[in-house]
Amino acid sequence: MGKLDNKVAVVSGAARGQGRSHAVNLAAEGASIIALDICADLEGNTYPLARLEDLEETARLIEKENVRVFTAVVDVRERAAVWKAIAEGVDELGRLDIVVANAGICAMGDGQTMQSWSDTIDTDLSGVFNVIQASLPHVGDGSSIIATGSLAAQLGSSTKQGPGGSAYSFAKQIVAHYVNDLSVQLAKRNIRVNAVHPTNVNTDMLHNEGMYKVFRPDLKSPTREDAELGFPAMQAMPVAYIEPQDVSDAVVFLASDQSRYITGTQLRIDAGGYVKVKPWQG
Repeated sequence: MGKLDNKVAVVSGAARGQGRSHAVNLAAEGASIIALDICADLEGNTYPLARLEDLEETARLIEKENVRVFTAVVDVRERAAVWKAIAEGVDELGRLDIVVANAGICAMGDGQTMQSWSDTIDTDLSGVFNVIQASLPHVGDGSSIIATGSLAAQLGSSTKQGPGGSAYSFAKQIVAHYVNDLSVQLAKRNIRVNAVHPTNVNTDMLHNEGMYKVFRPDLKSPTREDAELGFPAMQAMPVAYIEPQDVSDAVVFLASDQSRYITGTQLRIDAGGYVKVKPWQG
């Protein structure tokens, strides 16, 4: 018996990274999955995104858990396409109980343009809105909605990292506010709305040249090994980053009935990154 037997979850950005981890972990607890991903690069982003074969691998991993999976190649920036994909997934799998609005980008380092700002806002902010809003007509009472935020949202705006980095911080802050206010609107139906806010996560969003330069601005072409010397500066605990599994454990908890009275929560999985820089405000 799994914690999520006979439930259905939609996960955006499911082809790799945190999204794949969330989808597979939800499936391991018995949930069938509607897996969404763009499977293509964005002009304003500064590192490669997932491909179709990545989404297909996610589907294979889900099917190994003996649950059903519906995949759709869809750009979360496109409202109509998201509504259509989720509706088709619900028609195929029969219901919708869990929403994980996870898809996101973080364009950093060289190569940023104003397109980086637009693509980041449209993906990390509008994309979250689109996935959740498209799900609302389908979720029943007692469902769970989870948005992926970031430690960046908790630490405040940053305008020093270019248009992509600035847009990322802004988008994640608004996602946090959105979760807070939407949770009140859905509380009467016992629908929970929460956000998870990870620090550095061991995914492609972290492991790319643009991000390496953020952590090692003293070097012209820093390597992963160079950057890993700087990664621990984000956390109070002596770690360079957390694993996708660390976030997925929180997502599964928030998706399950074990969190049935937890809503409007901003759950930091940040190895102390917030308390390291924010004084206590009692």
